[in-house]
Amino acid sequence: MDDWPVGEVRPLGLEEIGERYRRYRLSDAEAEQAMARSLRRYGQMSPVAVVIDEAGRPELVDGFKRLTACRSLPAHSTLSARRLDGDERSAKAAIYGLNSVGRRTKELEEAWIVQALVREDGLTQVEAGQLLGRHKSWVNRRLALLEKLAEEAKEDLRLGLLSPTTARELVRLPAGNQVEALASSRQHSLGTSELRGVVDLILGSSGRTQVKFVLEQPREALRQAKQLPTMSWDPRLSSAGNRLNRLLSQLLEQLSRMETWLGRRGRAELTLGDRAALRPGLERLAVDARQVGELAEDLAEELGRP
Repeated sequence: MDDWPVGEVRPLGLEEIGERYRRYRLSDAEAEQAMARSLRRYGQMSPVAVVIDEAGRPELVDGFKRLTACRSLPAHSTLSARRLDGDERSAKAAIYGLNSVGRRTKELEEAWIVQALVREDGLTQVEAGQLLGRHKSWVNRRLALLEKLAEEAKEDLRLGLLSPTTARELVRLPAGNQVEALASSRQHSLGTSELRGVVDLILGSSGRTQVKFVLEQPREALRQAKQLPTMSWDPRLSSAGNRLNRLLSQLLEQLSRMETWLGRRGRAELTLGDRAALRPGLERLAVDARQVGELAEDLAEELGRP
Protein backbone atom coordinates (compact mmCIF):
# COMPACT_ATOMS: atom_id res chain seq x y z
CA MET A 1 0.00 0.00 0.00
CA ASP A 2 3.03 2.29 -0.03
CA ASP A 3 2.18 3.36 -3.59
CA TRP A 4 -1.27 4.62 -2.55
CA PRO A 5 -1.12 8.43 -2.28
CA VAL A 6 -3.05 10.10 0.54
CA GLY A 7 -6.37 11.41 -0.76
CA GLU A 8 -6.52 9.11 -3.78
CA VAL A 9 -9.58 6.91 -4.33
CA ARG A 10 -9.15 3.32 -5.46
CA PRO A 11 -11.22 0.09 -5.34
CA LEU A 12 -10.62 -2.38 -2.51
CA GLY A 13 -11.87 -5.93 -2.21
CA LEU A 14 -14.17 -6.38 0.77
CA GLU A 15 -11.80 -8.97 2.22
CA GLU A 16 -8.96 -6.43 2.18
CA ILE A 17 -10.70 -3.94 4.47
CA GLY A 18 -10.00 -4.19 8.20
CA GLU A 19 -12.59 -3.37 10.84
CA ARG A 20 -10.57 -2.86 14.02
CA TYR A 21 -12.29 0.52 14.57
CA ARG A 22 -15.83 -0.87 14.34
CA ARG A 23 -15.87 -1.09 18.12
CA TYR A 24 -16.31 2.69 18.25
CA ARG A 25 -19.59 2.56 16.31
CA LEU A 26 -23.03 1.35 17.30
CA SER A 27 -24.63 -1.15 14.95
CA ASP A 28 -27.90 -0.15 13.28
CA ALA A 29 -29.57 -3.02 11.44
CA GLU A 30 -32.33 -0.83 10.00
CA ALA A 31 -29.82 1.68 8.60
CA GLU A 32 -27.71 -1.13 7.16
CA GLN A 33 -30.74 -2.57 5.38
CA ALA A 34 -31.58 0.85 3.99
CA MET A 35 -27.99 1.21 2.79
CA ALA A 36 -28.19 -2.19 1.06
CA ARG A 37 -31.32 -1.05 -0.78
CA SER A 38 -29.57 2.15 -1.85
CA LEU A 39 -26.47 0.29 -3.06
CA ARG A 40 -28.61 -2.16 -4.99
CA ARG A 41 -30.49 0.65 -6.68
CA TYR A 42 -27.90 3.39 -7.17
CA GLY A 43 -24.51 1.80 -6.51
CA GLN A 44 -21.87 3.39 -4.27
CA MET A 45 -22.37 7.16 -4.22
CA SER A 46 -19.28 8.17 -2.21
CA PRO A 47 -16.03 6.45 -1.18
CA VAL A 48 -15.42 5.02 2.25
CA ALA A 49 -12.40 6.28 4.19
CA VAL A 50 -9.46 4.16 5.34
CA VAL A 51 -6.10 4.58 7.02
CA ILE A 52 -3.15 2.25 6.51
CA ASP A 53 -1.96 0.49 9.65
CA GLU A 54 1.62 -0.50 10.50
CA ALA A 55 1.19 -3.84 8.73
CA GLY A 56 0.07 -2.09 5.55
CA ARG A 57 -3.60 -3.13 5.89
CA PRO A 58 -6.40 -0.65 5.06
CA GLU A 59 -8.48 -0.04 8.19
CA LEU A 60 -11.93 1.44 7.79
CA VAL A 61 -12.70 4.68 9.67
CA ASP A 62 -15.84 5.77 7.81
CA GLY A 63 -18.31 3.60 5.86
CA PHE A 64 -19.13 0.69 8.17
CA LYS A 65 -22.77 0.57 7.04
CA ARG A 66 -21.66 0.50 3.40
CA LEU A 67 -19.23 -2.34 4.09
CA THR A 68 -21.85 -4.41 5.94
CA ALA A 69 -24.43 -3.72 3.24
CA CYS A 70 -22.01 -4.73 0.45
CA ARG A 71 -21.33 -8.04 2.16
CA SER A 72 -25.04 -8.84 1.92
CA LEU A 73 -25.08 -8.17 -1.84
CA PRO A 74 -23.37 -10.86 -3.98
CA ALA A 75 -22.96 -8.43 -6.87
CA HIS A 76 -20.80 -6.06 -4.79
CA SER A 77 -17.32 -7.41 -4.11
CA THR A 78 -15.41 -4.10 -3.91
CA LEU A 79 -15.76 -0.66 -2.39
CA SER A 80 -14.20 2.59 -3.57
CA ALA A 81 -12.02 3.90 -0.76
CA ARG A 82 -10.13 7.13 -0.09
CA ARG A 83 -6.89 6.89 1.86
CA LEU A 84 -6.48 9.24 4.81
CA ASP A 85 -3.18 10.09 6.44
CA GLY A 86 -2.60 9.70 10.16
CA ASP A 87 -1.61 7.57 13.12
CA GLU A 88 -3.73 5.71 15.67
CA ARG A 89 -4.84 8.89 17.43
CA SER A 90 -5.76 10.78 14.30
CA ALA A 91 -7.66 7.73 13.00
CA LYS A 92 -9.94 7.90 16.04
CA ALA A 93 -10.33 11.65 15.59
CA ALA A 94 -11.27 10.98 11.95
CA ILE A 95 -13.99 8.54 13.06
CA TYR A 96 -15.46 11.28 15.24
CA GLY A 97 -15.06 14.04 12.66
CA LEU A 98 -16.25 12.18 9.58
CA ASN A 99 -19.28 10.74 11.31
CA SER A 100 -20.28 14.15 12.70
CA VAL A 101 -20.85 15.45 9.17
CA GLY A 102 -24.52 15.28 8.20
CA ARG A 103 -25.60 13.74 11.50
CA ARG A 104 -24.69 13.92 15.15
CA THR A 105 -22.56 11.08 16.44
CA LYS A 106 -24.18 9.31 19.36
CA GLU A 107 -22.77 10.17 22.75
CA LEU A 108 -21.84 6.58 23.50
CA GLU A 109 -19.78 6.45 20.31
CA GLU A 110 -18.12 9.70 21.31
CA ALA A 111 -17.44 8.26 24.76
CA TRP A 112 -15.77 5.14 23.31
CA ILE A 113 -13.45 7.32 21.20
CA VAL A 114 -12.64 9.65 24.10
CA GLN A 115 -11.91 6.75 26.44
CA ALA A 116 -9.58 5.16 23.87
CA LEU A 117 -7.68 8.41 23.37
CA VAL A 118 -7.30 9.05 27.12
CA ARG A 119 -6.91 5.53 28.55
CA GLU A 120 -5.24 3.69 25.64
CA ASP A 121 -3.30 6.41 23.83
CA GLY A 122 -2.32 8.33 26.95
CA LEU A 123 -3.69 11.75 26.04
CA THR A 124 -4.76 14.13 28.77
CA GLN A 125 -8.36 15.27 28.72
CA VAL A 126 -7.20 18.67 27.45
CA GLU A 127 -5.19 17.06 24.63
CA ALA A 128 -8.11 14.79 23.66
CA GLY A 129 -10.39 17.81 23.58
CA GLN A 130 -7.97 19.73 21.37
CA LEU A 131 -7.67 16.78 18.97
CA LEU A 132 -11.46 16.52 18.67
CA GLY A 133 -12.07 20.26 18.70
CA ARG A 134 -13.99 20.12 21.99
CA HIS A 135 -13.63 21.52 25.52
CA LYS A 136 -12.17 19.52 28.40
CA SER A 137 -15.57 19.50 30.15
CA TRP A 138 -17.08 17.80 27.07
CA VAL A 139 -14.36 15.13 27.26
CA ASN A 140 -14.97 14.69 30.98
CA ARG A 141 -18.70 14.16 30.47
CA ARG A 142 -18.09 11.48 27.81
CA LEU A 143 -15.66 9.64 30.09
CA ALA A 144 -18.23 9.72 32.89
CA LEU A 145 -20.76 7.91 30.71
CA LEU A 146 -18.42 4.92 30.61
CA GLU A 147 -16.49 5.12 33.85
CA LYS A 148 -19.09 6.34 36.35
CA LEU A 149 -22.25 4.78 34.94
CA ALA A 150 -23.45 1.50 36.48
CA GLU A 151 -23.16 -1.55 34.21
CA GLU A 152 -26.91 -2.08 33.94
CA ALA A 153 -27.46 1.53 32.91
CA LYS A 154 -24.50 1.36 30.53
CA GLU A 155 -26.03 -1.62 28.74
CA ASP A 156 -29.34 0.21 28.42
CA LEU A 157 -27.46 3.18 26.96
CA ARG A 158 -25.75 0.93 24.41
CA LEU A 159 -29.10 -0.59 23.38
CA GLY A 160 -30.75 2.81 23.07
CA LEU A 161 -33.11 2.14 26.00
CA LEU A 162 -31.55 4.95 28.04
CA SER A 163 -30.97 8.47 26.74
CA PRO A 164 -27.59 10.19 27.29
CA THR A 165 -29.42 12.99 29.11
CA THR A 166 -30.85 10.52 31.61
CA ALA A 167 -27.47 8.80 31.91
CA ARG A 168 -25.83 12.10 32.82
CA GLU A 169 -28.30 12.50 35.66
CA LEU A 170 -27.64 8.97 36.92
CA VAL A 171 -23.85 9.36 37.03
CA ARG A 172 -24.28 11.92 39.78
CA LEU A 173 -25.23 9.02 42.06
CA PRO A 174 -23.16 6.12 43.45
CA ALA A 175 -23.48 2.98 41.31
CA GLY A 176 -25.91 1.22 43.68
CA ASN A 177 -28.24 4.21 43.80
CA GLN A 178 -28.06 4.52 40.01
CA VAL A 179 -29.62 1.08 39.56
CA GLU A 180 -32.36 1.88 42.09
CA ALA A 181 -33.10 5.27 40.52
CA LEU A 182 -33.21 3.72 37.04
CA ALA A 183 -35.68 1.07 38.24
CA SER A 184 -37.85 3.73 39.90
CA SER A 185 -37.76 5.86 36.76
CA ARG A 186 -38.96 2.93 34.64
CA GLN A 187 -41.66 1.89 37.10
CA HIS A 188 -43.12 5.39 37.39
CA SER A 189 -42.34 6.55 33.80
CA LEU A 190 -40.43 9.58 35.04
CA GLY A 191 -39.41 12.33 32.65
CA THR A 192 -35.84 13.63 32.61
CA SER A 193 -36.66 16.68 34.73
CA GLU A 194 -38.45 14.45 37.26
CA LEU A 195 -35.48 12.08 37.40
CA ARG A 196 -33.19 15.08 37.92
CA GLY A 197 -35.30 16.04 40.91
CA VAL A 198 -35.23 12.48 42.24
CA VAL A 199 -31.43 12.43 41.98
CA ASP A 200 -31.26 15.75 43.85
CA LEU A 201 -33.47 14.37 46.61
CA ILE A 202 -31.40 11.18 46.94
CA LEU A 203 -28.18 13.18 47.14
CA GLY A 204 -29.73 15.39 49.82
CA SER A 205 -31.22 12.54 51.86
CA SER A 206 -29.96 12.04 55.41
CA GLY A 207 -30.59 8.30 55.57
CA ARG A 208 -31.87 5.16 53.91
CA THR A 209 -35.45 5.77 55.00
CA GLN A 210 -35.62 9.00 53.03
CA VAL A 211 -33.99 7.41 49.99
CA LYS A 212 -36.50 4.55 50.09
CA PHE A 213 -39.43 7.00 50.20
CA VAL A 214 -38.06 8.95 47.23
CA LEU A 215 -37.60 5.76 45.19
CA GLU A 216 -41.00 4.27 46.06
CA GLN A 217 -43.02 7.48 45.74
CA PRO A 218 -40.93 9.79 43.54
CA ARG A 219 -43.71 12.17 42.49
CA GLU A 220 -45.02 12.56 46.03
CA ALA A 221 -41.45 13.22 47.22
CA LEU A 222 -41.01 15.81 44.48
CA ARG A 223 -44.32 17.44 45.38
CA GLN A 224 -43.35 17.73 49.04
CA ALA A 225 -39.92 19.11 48.18
CA LYS A 226 -41.21 21.63 45.64
CA GLN A 227 -40.00 25.10 46.48
CA LEU A 228 -41.89 28.37 46.28
CA PRO A 229 -41.85 30.14 42.90
CA THR A 230 -38.64 31.98 42.11
CA MET A 231 -38.72 35.66 43.13
CA SER A 232 -38.86 38.13 40.27
CA TRP A 233 -35.85 39.89 41.82
CA ASP A 234 -33.34 38.13 44.04
CA PRO A 235 -31.38 40.59 46.22
CA ARG A 236 -28.49 38.11 46.42
CA LEU A 237 -27.87 38.44 42.68
CA SER A 238 -26.40 41.14 40.47
CA SER A 239 -28.42 42.66 37.63
CA ALA A 240 -26.83 40.17 35.21
CA GLY A 241 -27.51 37.33 37.64
CA ASN A 242 -31.17 38.29 37.96
CA ARG A 243 -31.57 38.47 34.18
CA LEU A 244 -30.11 34.97 33.85
CA ASN A 245 -32.29 33.75 36.71
CA ARG A 246 -35.45 34.98 34.96
CA LEU A 247 -34.37 33.36 31.68
CA LEU A 248 -33.68 30.10 33.52
CA SER A 249 -37.11 30.09 35.17
CA GLN A 250 -38.91 30.76 31.90
CA LEU A 251 -36.87 28.23 29.92
CA LEU A 252 -37.14 25.46 32.51
CA GLU A 253 -40.91 25.91 32.66
CA GLN A 254 -41.22 25.67 28.88
CA LEU A 255 -38.87 22.68 28.68
CA SER A 256 -40.89 20.90 31.34
CA ARG A 257 -44.08 21.45 29.33
CA MET A 258 -42.43 20.25 26.13
CA GLU A 259 -41.01 17.16 27.83
CA THR A 260 -44.41 16.30 29.28
CA TRP A 261 -46.10 16.68 25.90
CA LEU A 262 -43.51 14.63 24.03
CA GLY A 263 -43.30 11.94 26.68
CA ARG A 264 -46.96 11.45 27.56
CA ARG A 265 -48.88 12.51 24.47
CA GLY A 266 -46.31 12.57 21.71
CA ARG A 267 -46.79 11.65 18.11
CA ALA A 268 -50.09 9.82 18.64
CA GLU A 269 -51.97 13.13 18.44
CA LEU A 270 -50.21 14.31 15.27
CA THR A 271 -51.60 13.83 11.77
CA LEU A 272 -49.68 13.01 8.61
CA GLY A 273 -50.19 16.59 7.47
CA ASP A 274 -48.34 17.89 10.55
CA ARG A 275 -45.03 16.26 9.63
CA ALA A 276 -43.67 18.64 6.99
CA ALA A 277 -44.63 21.74 8.96
CA LEU A 278 -43.31 20.59 12.34
CA ARG A 279 -40.15 18.68 11.42
CA PRO A 280 -37.85 21.71 10.80
CA GLY A 281 -38.78 23.24 14.16
CA LEU A 282 -38.22 19.97 16.02
CA GLU A 283 -34.86 19.45 14.31
CA ARG A 284 -33.81 22.97 15.29
CA LEU A 285 -35.01 22.38 18.86
CA ALA A 286 -32.88 19.23 19.08
CA VAL A 287 -29.77 21.04 17.83
CA ASP A 288 -30.28 24.22 19.87
CA ALA A 289 -31.18 22.32 23.04
CA ARG A 290 -27.97 20.29 22.81
CA GLN A 291 -25.89 23.42 22.28
CA VAL A 292 -27.56 25.30 25.14
CA GLY A 293 -27.24 22.22 27.35
CA GLU A 294 -23.50 21.92 26.75
CA LEU A 295 -22.94 25.64 27.33
CA ALA A 296 -25.03 25.49 30.51
CA GLU A 297 -23.01 22.51 31.78
CA ASP A 298 -19.78 24.35 31.07
CA LEU A 299 -21.00 27.44 32.98
CA ALA A 300 -22.33 25.33 35.87
CA GLU A 301 -18.96 23.58 36.13
CA GLU A 302 -17.15 26.94 36.03
CA LEU A 303 -19.41 28.41 38.74
CA GLY A 304 -18.80 25.37 40.90
CA ARG A 305 -15.05 25.83 40.97
CA PRO A 306 -13.48 27.38 44.12
